[in-house]
Amino acid sequence: MRLSTPNRRAARGFTLHEAARGFTLLEVLVALVIVGTALGASLRAIGSLTQNSDGLKSTMMATWSAENRLVQIRLAKIFPAVGKTSFACPQGEMELICEENVVISPNPRLRRVEVSVFEASRPERRIIKLVQLVLRE
Repeated sequence: MRLSTPNRRAARGFTLHEAARGFTLLEVLVALVIVGTALGASLRAIGSLTQNSDGLKSTMMATWSAENRLVQIRLAKIFPAVGKTSFACPQGEMELICEENVVISPNPRLRRVEVSVFEASRPERRIIKLVQLVLRE
């Protein structure tokens, strides 16, 4: 003999009222806490990526400025004089200041050229420093 639908549920231990019941308020609140925590973590991650993006951009622009100066020295084929000089070296919309320091090396035919790049708005913060040896020809 075949059981009808309500009798099959009763045979499995469910009543009609229990089978149609839903989530309790506690279960819904726990799910909302989990979703809220995940959203908060993702927002912090996005904020961190944005800050890293700005840092990478300023580092890239500063590197270009320092490399431009070092290439100018190489192309001029002059033996740079010892000393320290500062000059503006803007790159894109960034206002940068380059500081060039030429130092005597142990080999008299070489000079060490150090180019440091700083933000014009925060001159105490060095973004990058590149070093190159220049040969007297």
